[in-house]
Amino acid sequence: MAREKTVSKKPAGAETAPVEEKTPAAVNVLSEKAAVPAAVEKKAAPAEEKTAGTEKKTTAARKKTAAASKKTAAGKKTTAKRTTAGTKAAPATEEKVAAPVELKAEPVKETAAPVEKKVEPVKEAAAPVEKKAEPVKEAAIPVEVKAEPAKEAVAPVEVKAEPAKEAVAAPAEGKNETGKKKTASAEKTASGAKKAGTSGKKRASAKKAEPEEKKDEPVVTVEETAPVEESAPVNEVSNLPRRSIAFIGSECHPFVKTGGLGDVMYALPRELARLNCDVRVILPRYACIPKEYQDKMVYRGEFYMDLGKTGRNYYVGIMEYIWDGVVYDFIDNQEFFTSGNPYTNLVDDIPKYCFFSKAALAALNYMNWIPDIVHCHDWQAALVPVYLRTLFRDTPVGRAKSILTIHNLRFQGVYNIPTIQYWSGLPREVFGMGALQQNWVDANMLKGGLAYADRITTVSGTYAGEIQTSEYGEGLEDHLRYHSGKLRGIVNGIDYGMWNPETDPALAENYGLGNVLDHKMANKLALQKELGLEENTDKFVIGLVSRLTDQKGLDLVNAIVPQILDGNTQMVVLGTGDKRYEDAFRFYEDAYKGTFSACIQYDEARAHRIYAGADALLVPSRFEPCGLTQLNAMHYGTLPIVRETGGLKDTVEPYNEFTGDGNGFTFDRYDAGLLLGAINRAKTLYFDNRYHWDEVVQRDMDKDVSWELSARQYKDLYLELTQW
Repeated sequence: MAREKTVSKKPAGAETAPVEEKTPAAVNVLSEKAAVPAAVEKKAAPAEEKTAGTEKKTTAARKKTAAASKKTAAGKKTTAKRTTAGTKAAPATEEKVAAPVELKAEPVKETAAPVEKKVEPVKEAAAPVEKKAEPVKEAAIPVEVKAEPAKEAVAPVEVKAEPAKEAVAAPAEGKNETGKKKTASAEKTASGAKKAGTSGKKRASAKKAEPEEKKDEPVVTVEETAPVEESAPVNEVSNLPRRSIAFIGSECHPFVKTGGLGDVMYALPRELARLNCDVRVILPRYACIPKEYQDKMVYRGEFYMDLGKTGRNYYVGIMEYIWDGVVYDFIDNQEFFTSGNPYTNLVDDIPKYCFFSKAALAALNYMNWIPDIVHCHDWQAALVPVYLRTLFRDTPVGRAKSILTIHNLRFQGVYNIPTIQYWSGLPREVFGMGALQQNWVDANMLKGGLAYADRITTVSGTYAGEIQTSEYGEGLEDHLRYHSGKLRGIVNGIDYGMWNPETDPALAENYGLGNVLDHKMANKLALQKELGLEENTDKFVIGLVSRLTDQKGLDLVNAIVPQILDGNTQMVVLGTGDKRYEDAFRFYEDAYKGTFSACIQYDEARAHRIYAGADALLVPSRFEPCGLTQLNAMHYGTLPIVRETGGLKDTVEPYNEFTGDGNGFTFDRYDAGLLLGAINRAKTLYFDNRYHWDEVVQRDMDKDVSWELSARQYKDLYLELTQW
């Protein structure tokens, strides 16, 4: 109601003269039916007659207008309903015209010279009104709604009021005294005008009428309105520079996975696609890929390719699967990929991955999809950068830049030089000491890839430094120090779609940051029941989800299990690996029934339940390039107990009992006694100061361990390599 009163309180004033001039123009537009609704046209005719009849009265009232205008600025109130035919209608007509006339002052100057002369007096007479420009603009919408009470020349003005509000309001905001107002104000004005009003059809008609009424103005209106539309993009990510990336690797969840590489090949391309990258993932089409995915693959083509010095041409089929914005292309060859597991032994794996590396690049040429970046992973795809700079140098894909990521330096693809020469067909010069040659007689596929790649990355900053030392360099420390200028460390993340306690279907009860303290105990009880442990929430449950190998520090764990199980502690182990560890953990399960559980298997759903039901998770690795289990545990509110190495050091800050800082428990030297000390510190906090324990649980769940930050770092690296 306040807006109606503000608009209707203006009596006839100095603005009457422009109304006389503009009324015929408005009636002319109505007569031409330039996108004006039928209901408005019917009202226009009587308004035209009444306007002609009141012209004399309006002219006679000009002298009174100046005085009335001053009274209007002083705040004299009248209502639109009191407006009737005859002389009394003039104030209503003038007050509704006031806002549009003032807003349209500059457009009118450009459109009609006669009217332009009358604009100056209007501005002088309406000086007080200019101070109330914003209230008048706000009242423009009620003017349209109250069109019916205004029976004299209001219908034509109403038609122009809406376009004037929407198209001219933005320029009025931008053309203030300083001339520097941001388009945000104009955007609010325009969006408010679009949402207000009761008749969507009338609004559309009014918008269409504007270009026909002002044929000189569209350029001005468009120039002011366009920035308003561009100032609020739907998603800022879409404005990022676009790059195309081909991921080439030996495994990818959910098709085939044996370790962390499968998770990275799955999650990183999806996040990069969200960051406006065009991504393809190229994989071998193993026979072990589940049938549900095999059946959905689409045939893309086939060709034959020579391989090394075999003197044969090998079949290369391309099968495609598209999922969540990422294209997965599978290289098909029954001769190389029919085994049940991705990795068997080097005698079979060397020919398999020589074929795969060359076929992946040939497939990109065949599909005519030339990426900006070829991103390779581990030794199985390490020959790709070598092929790219030698045999494929003069082909379309040869212009791509290459990145090689080290997920685990221990595995390098080392075999004698004649065998790798025979299967790869690479020129003799690449088998020098600066590239593939190692120990004078062997060829190292990973070493060659590191030499020829444009950039080298590994999965944490600490690990990038460690692998340049003799302790962690696995014989390549000198080579890596030589190429340290192109080495980067980018820590991995986890996929929140796959690892999310709020939506995880494997859990007994879902929970989030806000209710973890209420529901985590229910998952502990469910885990204890599932594994045959004593069902008691007061027990401290330690989980271990890992490959059972020396690298994971299981010799340390094996040495202290009896000391860990002190009567208040339970332990759960999940994984497969070396037989000696599998047998040792089975022994502990028999010796400590109800307290120790050994699940010698790989069970993804059970791993989720261990992350949710355990209180702490052990990751005592001898070395760990990044590690994903500690990230999963933190996101599920389970505190990690880790050794300070590689990505474990980068992601877990030791708890400080004096300041309360930290998000886990750590030890530095590779020693069983130090591991036991870290476990005991965790127990002490859990049993003696549960309040602070719960604080750390919530701090871990609140920590961002997703792929978003890591993917942005990779995107920056791609842009660094392709600066055009």
